[in-house]
Amino acid sequence: MGTTSRFRTLARAMGGAVLALAVATPFTTAQAADPIKIGHVAALSGASAQSGEAITRGIQMAIDEINEAGGLLDGRMLELVQRDDQSTPPKGLIAARELIFNEEVAAIFGGIDSPVSLAIVPLANQSKVPFMGVWAAATGITENGADPNYVFRVSAVDALVDVKLLDYANKKFGAAKVGLMLINNPWGESNEKGLEAADEENDAVEIVGVEKFEAADVDMTPQLTRLRDAGAEAIILVVNAPPGAQVMKSRERMGWDAPVVSHWGISGGRFPELAGPTAGEAHFVQTYSFFGDQGPVGQKLLDTLKEKYSEIEGPEDIFSPVGTANAYDAMHLVALAIEQAGSTDGDAIREALENLDGPYEGLIKTYDKPFSAENHDALGAGDYIMVHYDGDQVVPTE
Repeated sequence: MGTTSRFRTLARAMGGAVLALAVATPFTTAQAADPIKIGHVAALSGASAQSGEAITRGIQMAIDEINEAGGLLDGRMLELVQRDDQSTPPKGLIAARELIFNEEVAAIFGGIDSPVSLAIVPLANQSKVPFMGVWAAATGITENGADPNYVFRVSAVDALVDVKLLDYANKKFGAAKVGLMLINNPWGESNEKGLEAADEENDAVEIVGVEKFEAADVDMTPQLTRLRDAGAEAIILVVNAPPGAQVMKSRERMGWDAPVVSHWGISGGRFPELAGPTAGEAHFVQTYSFFGDQGPVGQKLLDTLKEKYSEIEGPEDIFSPVGTANAYDAMHLVALAIEQAGSTDGDAIREALENLDGPYEGLIKTYDKPFSAENHDALGAGDYIMVHYDGDQVVPTE
């Protein structure tokens, strides 16, 4: 559509001579010269900017590999076009509209915040442009009721993460009673439902209290006190980094040493700096670790990161690693779909993603038909690991 619209504009401006030349010249030549634009909407400024940068690195490194190998569709190069959503749904929606209608991207990659992604989902389905989530975990992002559904994800899913968090609190810390500390937004609501459902299936753990707070709150002592008085032996935390740090500070002021088992939002910013000395006491979920023995893809990517970014000397220097890992694999899967579709048409890409040929050896795992018409989440509970901060480093706990 993008090439056709540009051709028509040029033809009207320059008259019949251009039209005659276009007829004489194979149309595929013009297509081959045009880049395939890939959109990215994420927090590129503010408290979560580090996470947005991590996603950017993952997408761009995959794009560089694809372009160095000759691009897609007979030599068309990939080009990343980004917009900053500043972690707010209205700005995210405006950014997605610009990418779809002005930049004419073939696909959009979504960023960190579930409320932003949930705002973009209807637009992606209405405009028939594939939307690939690489961080935001709200279950409703992919399970959105659309048919056909243009929203896919290579990331965690709340419904599955919640099962992991309760099980980990019980097995790692021996907690039989847990209290929930949830951010008061759609992401918190998604996890409240998921944790309650997981609790019904887990006889070893009981939720004894549910407390909520706002992103701007600086004192969560009242909520934590109620959970402690209810008998909570561990805290299940669902929040992003800045308010998550306030939860840890409030817990520290109370002198309460209950273990904290968290969703991965706290890995999306300057959590160790903001939380202070107790930051490492929060264990949280991830989809990948650059620590330990790496497979061929992991070792290659780690070496490339060291070459490209002077500050990276080892896995301990890779911030927000989940953003880089998820985005890297997701970009390669989208590229495979574009090539398989033989087109940048959104519907063709969607169908190709739902029917990808053959296994693909990715960073997180080997993907063998990762999506279907019924399932648009490429990762499952078995792909999650638990980590914590050791200083500024994210290291495995298992």
